[in-house]
Amino acid sequence: MALLDIITLPDAKLRLVSEPVERIDDELLRFMDDMLETMYEAPGIGLAAIQVGVPRRIVTIDVSGREEGSKPEPLFLINPEILTSSDERSVYEEGCLSIPDYYAEVERPASVRLRYLDRAGKLQEIEADDILATCVQHEVDHLDGKLFIDYLSRLKRDMVIKKFVKAAKTGVRPEFKSHTPDEM
Repeated sequence: MALLDIITLPDAKLRLVSEPVERIDDELLRFMDDMLETMYEAPGIGLAAIQVGVPRRIVTIDVSGREEGSKPEPLFLINPEILTSSDERSVYEEGCLSIPDYYAEVERPASVRLRYLDRAGKLQEIEADDILATCVQHEVDHLDGKLFIDYLSRLKRDMVIKKFVKAAKTGVRPEFKSHTPDEM
């Protein structure tokens, strides 16, 4: 397995809408394994293929690492589609591997029903709630060219983008308040 480069704001690729996967083959399985290794190394709990510059509808997720001594429970989502969302809402402080060191509270549906293909190409449906629901929605947003900062006020979003544009020009990483919730 190999570590992949995670692209960050202001890279325009992050706004691309990802294309569906047509075929699951050995190359795709290796790529998903590389995504998972990259996500763990970052460290994060979710990674969309577009975050490594590949506009395909592929996501890796593992929210099990939130508890000390827990075993990895990776999910590989190919062509994920949110079928339903609850009316009940929840708020989590989200971060993103493509927007390093920035965190903000985002309100989303508390649970979702998700359909996807697994690594073997088998159609799956799951009900996700809590942090898994948030992570799934965050990653599916990536596949649609949407970032978690799009849920913030225009003022906050523009401030974050401006800091990352400046950082890209100067080579100096932007600074935000320091703490480390889960990055997706």
